[in-house]
Amino acid sequence: MAAPSNTKLTMVVVVVVLMTVVCIATAAGSAATPPPHIVFVVADDLGWNDVSFRATDMHTPNIDRMAREGIILNSSYVQPLCSPSRSAWMSGFFPFHTGLQHAVINDRQKAYLPGNLTTLPQVLKTQGYATHAVGKWHLGFCNWKYTPTYRGFDTFLGYYSAEEDYYTHNRSLGYDFRNNTEVDRDAIGEYSAYLFARHTENIIRDHKKEQPLFLYMPFQSVHEPLEVPQVYIDNYCSHIRNESRRIKCGMVAALDDAFGNVTSLLDTLGYTDNMLLIFTTDNGGPVPFAGNNWPLRGSKATLWEGGTRATAFVWSKNLLPKTGYTNNGMMHAVDWFPTIIDAAGAKLVPYRIDGMSQWDTIRLNKASPRTEFVYNIDRLSNMAAIRMGDYKLLQGSTGGHNGWYPVPGVDDVHVEENDYKPPNNTNQLFNVKDDPEERRDLTESAPDVLDKMTKRLEEWRATGVPANFPPPDPASDPSHWGGAWSPGWC
Repeated sequence: MAAPSNTKLTMVVVVVVLMTVVCIATAAGSAATPPPHIVFVVADDLGWNDVSFRATDMHTPNIDRMAREGIILNSSYVQPLCSPSRSAWMSGFFPFHTGLQHAVINDRQKAYLPGNLTTLPQVLKTQGYATHAVGKWHLGFCNWKYTPTYRGFDTFLGYYSAEEDYYTHNRSLGYDFRNNTEVDRDAIGEYSAYLFARHTENIIRDHKKEQPLFLYMPFQSVHEPLEVPQVYIDNYCSHIRNESRRIKCGMVAALDDAFGNVTSLLDTLGYTDNMLLIFTTDNGGPVPFAGNNWPLRGSKATLWEGGTRATAFVWSKNLLPKTGYTNNGMMHAVDWFPTIIDAAGAKLVPYRIDGMSQWDTIRLNKASPRTEFVYNIDRLSNMAAIRMGDYKLLQGSTGGHNGWYPVPGVDDVHVEENDYKPPNNTNQLFNVKDDPEERRDLTESAPDVLDKMTKRLEEWRATGVPANFPPPDPASDPSHWGGAWSPGWC
């Protein structure tokens, strides 16, 4: 074979050099912009009006500061109850597509986020993330494969089920607190917000910052029971005469304190140089337990705006070119799944989900790609609602606490609930842009809109699956499992 000519040899050398430069530049670019650390904080049962940037009786300076420095999400929606919202975050599906649309998962039920779905942490691990969950799971635990450390989280500290005592960590007949898969009785006696913040701080200190970190922090606070160290009431809430609201105020202050400790450490150790923080509640505030959604209508467990419009914001020091404003773009809980994956530079799951990435909405202040969503479709409760553009259609039952509930004020010993009993109409229609308090029913004045939305809701209804809401299973009883709520019976 003849030797290559000088011209050809020169061209080869040039090509090799250019390819090397491109590879070096690409590697340098990747090194310069690694995937961001992502912190997803959930405040359980935090009402629209339970933060001090909306309610002067509350004390949330750390939450307020990051909300105002970041982007307050004014139209970010969640499900009306806990398990459904968490299923939406972890899967990107509306709950009526996963069987979790009715009520919440009871600790005695063979109910869970379907095992064939790829979860958010599982996707992030393909991008090299370390994944940690600290707090409340509530997506099923009857089998180990439905628990956090089998669904994508490297570690888990917290509890599997729902409402429990903040100090003893007992729920009903059993104990519910785990460190990874082991029952953790060392937690007994310590307030959960303290536990979760301290454990998260240890994770942050032990982590090698070069690896992207996903922290999922679903706090117990501020779900009932109404319990908080007295110091928070004395220091921040003694001005409130309504006892339940006073305790709730203390619980919110304790949550804010824990949140501030974690975010301060993240900043001190340099994580915030390349970090996205998301803060949201899982549903509206529960009116019977001093939660407040004023001036929005309704309560937790209802499809009114007060049960489904979340107190939420995003914050980043360097990833968001425009901050310090309120974004009114339509978002839903299912959107966090693709949004976080997009921000991380990971690939979506190979099947279609309900969520839409809002990363450009947040990052570039673009219009939201979402023009509609389903609040819920629950045949067992005869409850359904859909949003299309500015309009909202509710069908069937709306649950209890259908009225408007003022904040229990500093001088109020008792506040009348002023519960409104809606008419027994099949449909109720509102323009929630012009009427966010849902006071003017438009079913008679906007028949064309009503007809269009009724048809669209029926199309969504046809895509749903039956609710997975089985009867209690005696095999779940903690007496069979050493006194702790435990997997292994389904």
